[in-house]
Amino acid sequence: MCDRKAPKSKIFNTFTLYSIMLILGVLSGFSDIAILKTLGTVISDIFIRIFKCISLPIIALSLIVTLSGYSAEANMKRLWQRIIFYTLSTTIVAASVSCMLYLIIQPSNIGTQVVATSAMLNSQTNYLQHLTSLIPTNIFAPFLDYQVMAVLLVGIVVGIAIRYIPEEAPRNTTIQFFKGIHGLFLVITKWVVTIIPIALYGFITVTVIQLRHGMNIKGIAQYLAVVVLANLIQGLVILPSWLKMNKISPFKTMRQMMPALTVAFFSKSSAGTLPITIETAEKNLNVQPKISRFVLPLCTSINMNGCAAFIFATVIYVMQNNGLQITVGKMFAWILIATIAAVGNAGVPMGCFFLSASLLSSMSIPITLMGVILPFYSIIDMIETSLNVWSDTCVAKVLNDQITSEETVIKPVSAIEEGAV
Repeated sequence: MCDRKAPKSKIFNTFTLYSIMLILGVLSGFSDIAILKTLGTVISDIFIRIFKCISLPIIALSLIVTLSGYSAEANMKRLWQRIIFYTLSTTIVAASVSCMLYLIIQPSNIGTQVVATSAMLNSQTNYLQHLTSLIPTNIFAPFLDYQVMAVLLVGIVVGIAIRYIPEEAPRNTTIQFFKGIHGLFLVITKWVVTIIPIALYGFITVTVIQLRHGMNIKGIAQYLAVVVLANLIQGLVILPSWLKMNKISPFKTMRQMMPALTVAFFSKSSAGTLPITIETAEKNLNVQPKISRFVLPLCTSINMNGCAAFIFATVIYVMQNNGLQITVGKMFAWILIATIAAVGNAGVPMGCFFLSASLLSSMSIPITLMGVILPFYSIIDMIETSLNVWSDTCVAKVLNDQITSEETVIKPVSAIEEGAV
C-alpha cells in the first residue's frame, strides 16, 4: 500500500512545485518591479551556463562507457551488429519523421527580438570548414572550444579504442575509470534536475517579458505539434509496422509492456526504468535473459528515437528564429547529426534538452529560446522517454524472436549430423 502511494505523492509534489514556480514567474514577468525581472534574467543565465557546463562531459562519457563496455565476442558479434543496425535505423527514421512534419507544418517564428550576428551566419555557410573543424588539434580542444560534434567524434574513437587495449587489466581499469567519472556527472545532473523549478521561475519570467514585447504564441504551438506528432507517429505507426513485418503482434506487445512504459512516462528516465523494462520483457514477452540483459542496457544508451526527433525539431526551430536560412539540404544533414547526437544522450531526465542546448551553443547560436521551450519540456520528456523504452522493447523482441528461430533451425540440423556419425 505504501509503495503504491509514494510515487503518486512524489508526482503530486513535483506538479505543485512546478505550478508555484510557474505562477511566480508569470507574476514577476508581468510586474513592473525591476528587481524581480533582473532576478529572473540572472537565474535564467545561470542555468543556461550550468546546462552548457555539464552537457559536454555527459555526452562524451556516455559514448565512451557505452562503446567500451560491451565486447563483441564471437558468439555475440552478430547480435551486436544487429543491435547497431536496428537502433540506428529506427533513430534515423524518427528524425526523418520529425523533418517531414516540420516541412508540412512549417512553424512560424515566435517574434522575439533575437537576431543572428554576421559572424554566426558566416560560420554556418561553409560546411566543409565545419567538417574540418571536427578534427581537434588536441584531445581537450573540443571541450575548451565547445565543439559538440568534435566531442562526439572523440567519444566514439576513445570508446572503440578502449576495447582494443590488448592487456585485460589496463583495459578494465580504463573502463572503470570512465564509468566512475560518468557516474559522477550523472549525480551532478540529478542535482541540477532537483533544482530545475528554480530555473523554471527564471525562464518563465524571461518568457513573459518577451511576450510583452510581442512574442508569437502560434509559432511555439506549431513547434510543439511537430515534436509531439513525431513521437506519436514513431511509436504508434512506424514501430508497430516493423513488429508486424516480423510477425509480432504490436498492440499485444505494447499492452504487455505497459508496466515499464508507465514508469518511463512518469520517471522521465529510460535508464532509471531499465530494471523494470528488463523484468517486464522477460516475464510478459518471454524474451530470453541472455538477450534482454544485453540488448536493453545497450539500447538504453544508444536507441533514442524520441531524443533524435526532439533534437532535430528544436535545433532547426531555434536556428530559424535566430535568422539562419533553413534549406532542405541543411535539414537532411541535421537528420544525421541528430541521430549521432542522440547516441550521446545520457538516458536521464532532460538529457535531450541539455544536448540540444549544447549543439546550439557550439555553433554560437543564442539559446534564449530554450527558456521558452522549457515550461513545455516536462510533458515532451514524458512522451519521449516512453517512446525510447518502447523502441528498446521492440528491438529486444525482434532480436529475441529472430535468434530463437535461428536456434530452432540449427538444432535439428546438428541432431541429424550427430545421428549420421
